[in-house]
Amino acid sequence: MLFDKNQIHTLNDQALPDHRESFEYLSQRLSRRGVKTNELIKKIQEFQVAIPSWALGTGGTRFGRFPGGGEPRSLEEKISDVGTLHALNAGSGAISLHIPWDIPDNVEKIRHHAAANGLLFDAVNSNTFQDQPDQEFSYKFGSLCHTDARVRKQAVNHNLEVIQYGKMLGSKSLTVWLADGSSFPGQMNFRKALQRTLDSLREIYDSMPSDWKLFVEYKPYEPYFYHTVIQDWGTSHWLASQLGERAYTLVDLGHHLPNTNIEQVVATLMMQGKLGGFHFNDSKFGDDDLTVGAMKPYQLFLIFNELVEGMEDPISSNPSPAWMIDASHNLKDPMEDLLQSVEAIQLAYAQALIIDRLALENARDNNDPVLAQEILQEAFRTDLRPLIAEARVQSGAALHPVSVFRKLEVRKKLIRERGSKSLATGL
Repeated sequence: MLFDKNQIHTLNDQALPDHRESFEYLSQRLSRRGVKTNELIKKIQEFQVAIPSWALGTGGTRFGRFPGGGEPRSLEEKISDVGTLHALNAGSGAISLHIPWDIPDNVEKIRHHAAANGLLFDAVNSNTFQDQPDQEFSYKFGSLCHTDARVRKQAVNHNLEVIQYGKMLGSKSLTVWLADGSSFPGQMNFRKALQRTLDSLREIYDSMPSDWKLFVEYKPYEPYFYHTVIQDWGTSHWLASQLGERAYTLVDLGHHLPNTNIEQVVATLMMQGKLGGFHFNDSKFGDDDLTVGAMKPYQLFLIFNELVEGMEDPISSNPSPAWMIDASHNLKDPMEDLLQSVEAIQLAYAQALIIDRLALENARDNNDPVLAQEILQEAFRTDLRPLIAEARVQSGAALHPVSVFRKLEVRKKLIRERGSKSLATGL
């Protein structure tokens, strides 16, 4: 690691007086409302968000990519970077690998390196939206939905290979996102394409270990623009229901048409016990992959309102979802962006935890929309940043992660170590 804990503690000490004053004031306010700060802090500390291996480098668009230097050149370096993030925020305790971008050459070495950085392996992700140099058949016209059985078999086998890597690393779930679709009317038979996809997914599902989960992701458009085989949460839910009890829908915040009520989607899936995973990002127009909370923090809070209600429902059959950031960083330093995203997620989660749910239900029962809005916005407008910071400090992490990242000159050190022209694998 490029710094030690003592350097973090030294920088924390300089800012602790102001923090203590802010945290004490917040604690008193929350206490008067019947909120126990110690319990909140514990929940924040336990809430870990996985970092995808492809997010440590500069992202881009089809128009260009602008690398910032010091990008990780190998899986080992990506794990080191996630370890750095986790040391700074104590909230990024897992990494999610994308195969074949990040195939481990030495599994035991990779596992040891991850453990040394305090990291677990989250869901593994397959890739059938790109052609690889060594594959026999192209995915240009689809993968699991392809008309050619040989192409479908190749795509199925790739997913089975990803599962094998996941098993060796200690992962317990597979995420499948398909780009399969069409750009022109008449190009593809909707029903047959969906049936072929289901049949292919069933082969994958049936081959998973008995303690694994399958997450089926969806997206309404892009890279194809007339239809996508798994275009929405309803289709994903149908596929997961057809496959079995260990198959779930995965929600990506950017994979919705404008103004979709994502919080309702979340509530419905949790009611059905079928929300398996969550990919966090933010957007203005489409799948923009912006910093979490940069555009729509209130929507993020409303989504967490439903998530918390589902997670704390004692009769809910929904398992604890897998949390991951899925964003692209073309302008910001990727590591700074990820630090900002994790804090935005933690903040929305904490705000949802302090909602007066009994009062909210009473307002709903009495058909009082004014009071319901007051209750929700009272929680949303409460500045819980001192609480999030206190959770970090108690975990030995940085009081202000982005500030510490800059003061310790982490990016400059990475550039000296890896060069100004290094490029990370992945998009």
